[in-house]
Amino acid sequence: MVTMRTLKDREEWLQSRKRLGGSDASSIVGMNPYKSNTELWEIKTGRAEQEDISDKPYVQYGSKAEEYLRELFKLDYPEYEVMYAENNMWLNDKYPFAHASLDGWLKDKDGRYGVWECKTTNILRSMQREKWKDRIPDNYYIQCLHYLMVTEFDFVVLKAQLKSEFNGTTYIQTQHYKFEKSEVEEDIEYLAKEEAKFWEYVKNDKRPPLILPQI
Repeated sequence: MVTMRTLKDREEWLQSRKRLGGSDASSIVGMNPYKSNTELWEIKTGRAEQEDISDKPYVQYGSKAEEYLRELFKLDYPEYEVMYAENNMWLNDKYPFAHASLDGWLKDKDGRYGVWECKTTNILRSMQREKWKDRIPDNYYIQCLHYLMVTEFDFVVLKAQLKSEFNGTTYIQTQHYKFEKSEVEEDIEYLAKEEAKFWEYVKNDKRPPLILPQI
């Protein structure tokens, strides 16, 4: 059974994030360039503290921009009903180790539900832009799979705002990526098994073998 809770404030939301969330998923399968699976294990077993990046300028920008980008999406894509609740947390009793906190969720004209994910990225090098060319970067793709796993929704739409500066001028490129759950069932099944396996390492307080992220 899938349920959605609305927590009273951000503090309660932070305290409730004991399970594996969307941003954890890519570390578990070695596809997070910023955090390994063993570093995540140390956090989940209390050996290390989760770094608080909420005061970072790029994080604050993304948090504040999300509301406006969601409203803009409503204008650009009126075929969807767009929903959101502050401090939302989705749970699924099939996956007691997981939770999902969504940037929003969608309902299409056929009554199907989808995940709405929003990313804002500062492009500092051309290599960063290449990661968004015709595809979602691996770590964000894994995050979307996690959300589909927990919510059991039918599809994902990811809105990405790519921001760059050149000669004092700011350029903003907006891209949208959509994929159906039916297209990625095998990937979701693989991720669910890997997350369950990782959670056993957490519960048993046993360090997992290191999976090195690809460079």
